[in-house]
Amino acid sequence: MLIRKLYKFENAHIVRDCTSKKCRSSVHGHSYIVEILIESNYLDNGQMVYDFGLTKQNIKDLIDSFDHAISIWDNDMPSFIKEQQRFSDRWILLPVSPSAEQLSRVIFLILERVLKQTNMVNGERDVSLNSVIVHETATGYAQCFKDDAHSELMGIIDLDKIIFSDGIKDDWSYPNLYKDLLNGDIFNNPKTI
Repeated sequence: MLIRKLYKFENAHIVRDCTSKKCRSSVHGHSYIVEILIESNYLDNGQMVYDFGLTKQNIKDLIDSFDHAISIWDNDMPSFIKEQQRFSDRWILLPVSPSAEQLSRVIFLILERVLKQTNMVNGERDVSLNSVIVHETATGYAQCFKDDAHSELMGIIDLDKIIFSDGIKDDWSYPNLYKDLLNGDIFNNPKTI
């Protein structure tokens, strides 16, 4: 069974080397809608795949990291990166270009790890991420499945190379959230919300 949770955020980027001149040569923003689809063949003690309330914790913090931020490719011009970081309190440095396709892959890999490292406490079983859909506009989106997220053909994404600004970390429930995720720490779902 699939369940879907929807998130919204505003984010700016520039997508170097793309076909559209406006997109590759000007910083611009989008009102993104992100859908995460979670699946399991089992239901928990509350007869749910995964309580939607649980998605309001680490998953929400990490997706909200993109809100009112600029997503920057670490392969962009060093002077551009430096100036964006200088003039924005909220930025994310990515090892891939911040296209909708790559953002869907990045978000998939982050959330996949959150779910794998979460100690389920209400009978949840085999809960996994089915896909992530990143709507860049009202008419266009990219959908990432597990094979896409881990595709060597699309380029392996090293989560260790994703850097969140201090301005973003300050908004998390706790500032070591991403560091703990990378270290393989276990996240505990609460018994009640």
